[in-house]
Amino acid sequence: MSLYVILKILHVLAAITALGANLTYPFWLRRAGTDRDRVLDALDGIRALDRRVANPAYIVVFILGIFLVLTGNLSFTTFWIAAAIVLFIVVAVLGAVAYAPALRRQEAEARADVRSPAYAAAARRQNVIGGVVTLLVVAIVFLMVAKPTL
Repeated sequence: MSLYVILKILHVLAAITALGANLTYPFWLRRAGTDRDRVLDALDGIRALDRRVANPAYIVVFILGIFLVLTGNLSFTTFWIAAAIVLFIVVAVLGAVAYAPALRRQEAEARADVRSPAYAAAARRQNVIGGVVTLLVVAIVFLMVAKPTL
């Protein structure tokens, strides 16, 4: 088996791990309902998954993607590769400047009162930002699988 194939397998497994972890977050929060302790536990779990599983897996995906381009017969100027890199950077920035603060705000509002309008607004904001980030990651997966050309 070639180095390229090994890197590609690891790249795909890391992508599955990262996106798979992210897709569980709405489930955790729905399951918590409006019980303050359960909501706080779910939010703590989401933050732990982000820190220990999803974010490291995204870093592995990016690094292995770079190595795949360098070891394969590929170019960074190929549309689907360049577009995926741009989207990945957008996802990283959105995660840092919008999603993480929204999650912290949701947690702060949950500590105060999970039944309050302020918590509901914070949860909606986090859901919208999380949804946008997830759609962008799905777009990256589409680019990697379909490899569209312009």
